Amino acid sequence: MQDYHKLLVWERSLEFVKLVYKLTKLFPKDELCGLTSQLRRSSVSVMANIVEGRGKPTDKDFLKFLYISKGSLNECQCYFELTKELEIINREQFDFIENKRGEVGYLLYKLIKSLER
Repeated sequence: MQDYHKLLVWERSLEFVKLVYKLTKLFPKDELCGLTSQLRRSSVSVMANIVEGRGKPTDKDFLKFLYISKGSLNECQCYFELTKELEIINREQFDFIENKRGEVGYLLYKLIKSLER
């Protein structure tokens, strides 16, 4: 098993998950089983799929999990856009979390491209 702790994308995804948890603590209680749960699960999925893929024996296997991680990150984007539209979060909060999400996305993209070569 390869050490995922050395991957910058894993470090940033961990930071992203922690930010998602902090931000969703501010959500209305009636969203606990809705957007709060979905955002937390999809953000954890980003990180978990990086870890799971890193433990696979081939780069091809790792890539499969990185693409799943990328999909979960896109899912987060959708949920955050909805929370902004529903005025659960304000523009400043949205811009901040979207910037962090974009950073993880860029690192995922770069790692995927390096493995596809």
